[in-house]
Amino acid sequence: MKKSVVLATLAVAGMAAGMSQASTLDEVKARGSLNCGVTTGLTGFAEPNASGVWEGFDVAVCRAVAAAVFGDPMAVEFVPTTGQTRFTALASGEVDMLARNTTWTFSRDVDLKFEFVGVNYYDGQGFMVPASLGVSSALELDGATVCIQTGTTTELNLADFFASNNMSYEPVPIETNAEAQQQYLANACDVYTTDASGLAATRATFENPGDHVLLPEIISKEPLGPLVRHGDNEWGDIVRWSLNALIAAEELGITSANIAELAAAPGQNPEINRILGTEGDLGAMLGLEANWAVNAISAGGNYGEIFERYLGESTPIGLARGLNAQWTDGGLLYTPPFR
Repeated sequence: MKKSVVLATLAVAGMAAGMSQASTLDEVKARGSLNCGVTTGLTGFAEPNASGVWEGFDVAVCRAVAAAVFGDPMAVEFVPTTGQTRFTALASGEVDMLARNTTWTFSRDVDLKFEFVGVNYYDGQGFMVPASLGVSSALELDGATVCIQTGTTTELNLADFFASNNMSYEPVPIETNAEAQQQYLANACDVYTTDASGLAATRATFENPGDHVLLPEIISKEPLGPLVRHGDNEWGDIVRWSLNALIAAEELGITSANIAELAAAPGQNPEINRILGTEGDLGAMLGLEANWAVNAISAGGNYGEIFERYLGESTPIGLARGLNAQWTDGGLLYTPPFR
């Protein structure tokens, strides 16, 4: 589908959804659940477990928002979306928010009329190849066939990288990570390129992960985060500050193990007290209960707990915190004050 057609489709969908944007919170409450757009399946980020229950790093953000609104992290309906369908699903009102490895870019923010509420994973585009290919750098990929998801920032990044290095490639378009994995393992392409975290997650599912190499080059900035519709300010605040609560909780030492005690007995730190609703009226400002953040954090723990559970170095994915460490530890995670 040409870009002009996509933009026209989104514009019409956005106009249709615009009538209800100001009351998304009321609609979510009336429905009794949050509709959250996620990927069709990416280990560590969003996929159903053996019991059919969705779990993962992005899923945890959805559950935190549901807990903030309802006090129930399970009050979520997950809507799988592809790179091509995700934006229409949000613009049309099919989902209330996206938490789907989506890069915050100028055109998505401005031209497609979406509101990114923050970054939950700082990433960059990388390359994965079979070790048998015998390459150690992306600069050795001239003439390669490359599996690439359509409707993503990776398409333009890939074209820019190869052009700037005077190399050629043959794209093998795919729509989902599952399709990419299938095509890559079937040798339909020499290379799979996507966000480096996605490559690590995909490799972790292989029968022999060691037979595949993540090349050292990171060719882009990919700040991934949840998003809502433009003009949906009340709802955007709830999603934004639910994510901020998870990040701030880690910085301030609020964990799933101590949050009940901290909420029951206010301490000397006013910031903690405000987040947990024992001081001030932040919940009322959002149209939520005073314990909204307690519920959001209790849903899956603070940011660090969620990261380590689904993506961390002790998991098969094995990602170090890197840029996703707290600012106090040399990373980029940093929230505005809760006051």
